[in-house]
Amino acid sequence: MPVVSLAKVATSPAVAGDLTVRVPFIYGKRLLMNRVSFGKLRRRSCIGHCVRSELQSPRVLGSVTDLALDKSVENGHLPKGDSWAVHKFGGTCVGNSERIKDVADVVVKDDSERKLVVVSAMAKVTDMMYDLIHRAQSRDDSYLSALSGVLEKHRATAVDLLDGDELSSFLARLNDDINNLKAMLRAIYIAGHATESFSDFVVGHGELWSAQMLAAVVRKSGLDCTWMDARDVLVVSPTSSNQVDPDFVESEKRLEKWFTQNSAKIIIATGFIASTPQNIPTTLKRDGSDFSAAIMGALFRSHQLTIWTDVDGVYSADPRKVSEAVVLKTLSYQEAWEMSYFGANVLHPRTIIPVMKYDIPIVIRNIFNLSAPGTMICRQIEDEDGYKLDAPVKGFATIDNLALVNVEGTGMAGVPGTASAIFSAVKEVGANVIMISQASSEHSVCFAVPEKEVKAVSEALNSRFRQALAGGRLSQIEIIPNCSILAAVGQKMASTPGVSATFFSALAKANINIRAIAQGCSEFNITVVVKREDCIRALRAVHSRFYLSRTTLAVGIIGPGLIGGTLLDQIRDQAAVLKEEYKIDLRVIGITGSSKMLMSESGIDLSRWRKLMKEEGEKANMEKFTQYVKGNHFIPNSVMVDCTADADIASCYYDWLLRGIHVVTPNKKANSGPLDQYLKIRDLQRKSYTHYFYEATVGAGLPIISTLRGLLETGDKILRIEGIFSGTLSYLFNNFVGTRSFSEVVAEAKQAGFTEPDPRDDLSGTDVARKVTILARESGLKLDLEGLPVQNLVPKPLQACASAEEFMEKLPQFDEELSKQREEAEAAGEVLRYVGVVDAVEKKGTVELKRYKKDHPFAQLSGADNIIAFTTKRYKDQPLIVRGPGAGAQVTAGGIFSDILRLAFYLGAPS
Repeated sequence: MPVVSLAKVATSPAVAGDLTVRVPFIYGKRLLMNRVSFGKLRRRSCIGHCVRSELQSPRVLGSVTDLALDKSVENGHLPKGDSWAVHKFGGTCVGNSERIKDVADVVVKDDSERKLVVVSAMAKVTDMMYDLIHRAQSRDDSYLSALSGVLEKHRATAVDLLDGDELSSFLARLNDDINNLKAMLRAIYIAGHATESFSDFVVGHGELWSAQMLAAVVRKSGLDCTWMDARDVLVVSPTSSNQVDPDFVESEKRLEKWFTQNSAKIIIATGFIASTPQNIPTTLKRDGSDFSAAIMGALFRSHQLTIWTDVDGVYSADPRKVSEAVVLKTLSYQEAWEMSYFGANVLHPRTIIPVMKYDIPIVIRNIFNLSAPGTMICRQIEDEDGYKLDAPVKGFATIDNLALVNVEGTGMAGVPGTASAIFSAVKEVGANVIMISQASSEHSVCFAVPEKEVKAVSEALNSRFRQALAGGRLSQIEIIPNCSILAAVGQKMASTPGVSATFFSALAKANINIRAIAQGCSEFNITVVVKREDCIRALRAVHSRFYLSRTTLAVGIIGPGLIGGTLLDQIRDQAAVLKEEYKIDLRVIGITGSSKMLMSESGIDLSRWRKLMKEEGEKANMEKFTQYVKGNHFIPNSVMVDCTADADIASCYYDWLLRGIHVVTPNKKANSGPLDQYLKIRDLQRKSYTHYFYEATVGAGLPIISTLRGLLETGDKILRIEGIFSGTLSYLFNNFVGTRSFSEVVAEAKQAGFTEPDPRDDLSGTDVARKVTILARESGLKLDLEGLPVQNLVPKPLQACASAEEFMEKLPQFDEELSKQREEAEAAGEVLRYVGVVDAVEKKGTVELKRYKKDHPFAQLSGADNIIAFTTKRYKDQPLIVRGPGAGAQVTAGGIFSDILRLAFYLGAPS
């Protein structure tokens, strides 16, 4: 049998006094026993523990705990209780020499009578130690240079922090530890394998070094301070689930004995590491330093455990996903437990267990922002009447990269043991079940597992239930990939009606489809499964609803012409007020015209959108534009604002609504176009939570559509709607008085910008006909634009003119007819008005030039005002009249803007 002396193989010259033991190595399929010389072992290195672990041999020498416990000590008693404060500092807090000084300053300034401080390894050191093991067992010689990097990192830090005997003493221990690690890693290199005990021994050194350095820095302030190797005190029993269970009875005994030998007012203890009942070094697994601190808090019965990290406390949601997330002042133990389980960056999931027993509060603080009070985790606070204070929902958390497994079949109903068989199969492949949901009919069971484990789960279930599937007792085992979990957490949810309704309503309004739901009877959390691509939108939607954070809308503007450009300027001017006072964030992420489009995920700078459009705009592509507006996962709601009069754009509305994009428009083409298209859009709108607003299609900014809906929704019956719907035609006939000719008034209006570039577009009456059609359909009539009688004010001979200029040149030739009608009306004490009429009783509509008495409301108009009269069952004798400016870029853009804000209020913005 070969003999290998690692002391001779290692580069360290410190070989005198070798401790030689027999260590098992795996070589191929043979188990070889090799004599390995580990060189000089320091008392605290615990290599004796590791070796004894592997051999289960009583002949191994150098057990650290044995040596420590056999040391002669003075008798003493460990004081417990409120005199102790426990602090825990993570790797980021002790990442370099300056930060270690900051930590020491915090410890020194804490006015508690006694302090126990738990520290992690310096930032990245634990990863470096795991990397050493990986390199060594891969037989990669670079582990030696990597180990030299570890040595240099700590040597340089110590030189910055310490001097004199403290520095010399630490560097001597550091060098001894590095030599021992070289020997251990050499053994791993030869074996090509590292057992768990060997790995735990290696990775635990980072905490040993940081604890020693911090203790030395605190002593420089003249305080009574010592350091504790937690392996001498904490005893844990490893479990089969990659966790450990603390042995509090044995740990208390060892702590009492340790304290009699190391009594001090300030103790700096190593986090992460511990020992098994057999004195074998082990760890509390990844992120275990929080757990170490909680165990220490329980052992010392401290009055508080403060966990120092690099954030201001526990947030209501991940601030990287929800920018409006807030720091929570308090959490109950149960709430913190739930949030840590569901992936929130709060604590090690098991940290809360030890401190709950003694009602020790946990405070999460930011070492880099000492002014922040942090988050306190404690037993739930109640007022004098027993009422639980604070909001019903405290926070939201998500877990990504999951898959749903759905097992269903009629043969499952009422059959005992089916669920047991399912989850036994899952357990056999070692999969972690995150969430379970079962219908009361027992027809199906679905559960979520990590996506990387779903293939093994599927194979196990198909194998276990092969006969049931073949016999039809089970219909399918379905795998639904690409899922995420969203959880709402709050202890007060159980006593607050409507929390679930609010939660699901917020998701519905954001057009989020839920795949599965789970809620315990304690109601500490509501858990839903959604598509992974919807997860961030869902998180932002529910957070906004419960915390009244900003309701953010991803806005796409189509048609940045006169109306669209005015709207963009209005949004720009009002943006700050909307954010501050109304919690509405209108994020214009896209603008497209007919030739160019501009897009920005963070939002376009509206103070210079015209310049950006020219300089950075790309070729317009409506499908790409739509996908961009909809595909922004960080904004839960998106809206298309169509400021064109394009029928092709209007034909996209149905598809947008179907994809969950809200639509706001002044474009009349969709609502006055083919009746089947209109009915299809309205039917989809009613069946979904996607909104379609079009107030500005009739009367620009006047509340005509909303007034009509209000009448109908409250049970009134529409008899007749009559009005002057065109601002242009209103202006023309308001000024067509005295001896003025009609062509003269048209020329004046065109010069003032009141008409379209070609006035025939106004005079044809088509625009008024579209508005009449829209109002008729809103009233429940199924009218078609093509069948609507319209009086065209363009003389027939001029309808075919090649240009607007030709039309205007020839128009005076036809003034006589209209002048004659005006004279006849004036002789009868009447005026001419171009009106649209919806006759709901006769189920018809008309657009024509009519005469009205001079005392009629329609005769009282001035300028380009619109006026609409609603005659209803309630308003039969005296019609309800809406009057005001019905044309112009400012009022039309204002009407569109109002619809956008109405959408924001529907989606949860405070009103």
